[in-house]
Amino acid sequence: METLANLALGFSVALSPYTLMLAIIGCFFGTIIGALPGLGPSNGVAILIPISFALGLDATSALVLMTSVYYGAMYGGRISSILLNIPGDEPALMTTLDGYPMAKRGQAGDALVLSGVASFVGAFLATIGLILLAPVLARVAFLFGPAEYFALYLLAFCTLGGMASNNQAKSAISACIGLGIAMIGVDSSSGLPRLTGGNLHLYDGVDFLVAIVGLFAIAELFFFIESHGKGSSIGVVLDKVRIPWKYIRETTPTMLRASGVGFIAGVLPGAGASLGSFLAYMSEKSIAGEKGGFGTGVPKGVAAPEAGNNAAAGGALVPMLTLGVPGSGTTAVLLALLMTLNITPGPTLFRDNPDVVWGLIASLLIANVVLLIMNVPMVKIFVKILTVPAWILMPGVTMISFTGIYSLTGSYFDMLMLIGFGVLGYFLRKLDVPTVPVILGILLGGNMEDALRRAMTLSDGDPTYLFSSWIAIGFWVFAIAGFVAPMFLRNVLRKPQAITD
Repeated sequence: METLANLALGFSVALSPYTLMLAIIGCFFGTIIGALPGLGPSNGVAILIPISFALGLDATSALVLMTSVYYGAMYGGRISSILLNIPGDEPALMTTLDGYPMAKRGQAGDALVLSGVASFVGAFLATIGLILLAPVLARVAFLFGPAEYFALYLLAFCTLGGMASNNQAKSAISACIGLGIAMIGVDSSSGLPRLTGGNLHLYDGVDFLVAIVGLFAIAELFFFIESHGKGSSIGVVLDKVRIPWKYIRETTPTMLRASGVGFIAGVLPGAGASLGSFLAYMSEKSIAGEKGGFGTGVPKGVAAPEAGNNAAAGGALVPMLTLGVPGSGTTAVLLALLMTLNITPGPTLFRDNPDVVWGLIASLLIANVVLLIMNVPMVKIFVKILTVPAWILMPGVTMISFTGIYSLTGSYFDMLMLIGFGVLGYFLRKLDVPTVPVILGILLGGNMEDALRRAMTLSDGDPTYLFSSWIAIGFWVFAIAGFVAPMFLRNVLRKPQAITD
């Protein structure tokens, strides 16, 4: 009954005309961003965050707009995957395996509508899971002390870093860069400046949003300049779009199973939508067996990854809202937004800001319905977006980034920092070093340091205090496993490929 009362509160916020308009706008632009190859939800949310500050949105409105963009981008990623065999983002990679073969057989419309329905099922069930699981996890989080929180932050670094790159050493270096940037500023305990170089502008530390927009949006601009705008647009022809009721009936069990797998993957810190999409596809492939025809253009091969990655996207919000630990790269950007708005995600969020969190959850349910309605009849419009040249899009992205950050900070120094982070993001990506652990280090570095200091104060400097509870020990074990396991998984996945080669 308490959950239903809170949900009613959320709908009273979400159904206000202003909030509803923001959700619809976020869904529309999110779908466009997701459809454009290379941008993806992380870049999309990072690019549009400055707009929320320029418009003077409050916490609830800004979060509703950005999460609608997030969900919309997850929907949109399937469009270029099916029509062009180019994933709009990494989670949509598995959709290309059967989506593009369907398009080549003249079933592009069927594949697009089926993937939209699967995305709706996955995202809707994940939001229901968020409603049921988040309050329970928030109450459990009240049992956490400084030792548990330090181990939890370590778990986030190890799992998110381990999944973000094929090279664990590069992930560790990336995380250390982020932690080093988080140390910049005045030490809260001693009052002494750290790593500022005597520059007064750095005494307040590095702004989250400057780092995020620079590492994502401005770095993307540098890559565009490097390519001289080559391959900027591709003409797409889509004949007729209809609702393939036969395929929807056949794949309904697949959607339900894939949604469960994806949600579990999303709740695990660091797993994210990419793992959810992969596990959902592989589990359905194993159930179907060799006669299933996966990889040749079967509807189940489209429904499974789409339901899985959208369910994982919703599941990734659970640890972000209840524990303050992002479950994916995009939720790390959303975490930065909350912290900039002086809202602290964690167990107290449900108690101190119920209108924000339940308004968000209700808006997600509404956004799912909006996206389903929008993505079936309007799919031809979204396909047209793929023909827009990048030399028109990228200057607009750059203008939005600089204008938004300047309107937020009003500092010329932050403009220089924005460019500097763009250069850093460009070189990190050229070296195949993931940027998500950098963001995570900047976001969680201060909290991780505070947890460690409190733990050492309570224990009088005894390091064994960090292992003083079964919760903390469990986090340490999962952290080590999360960092090491991907290396073994990649070796297992390479062996069948080597045999076929």
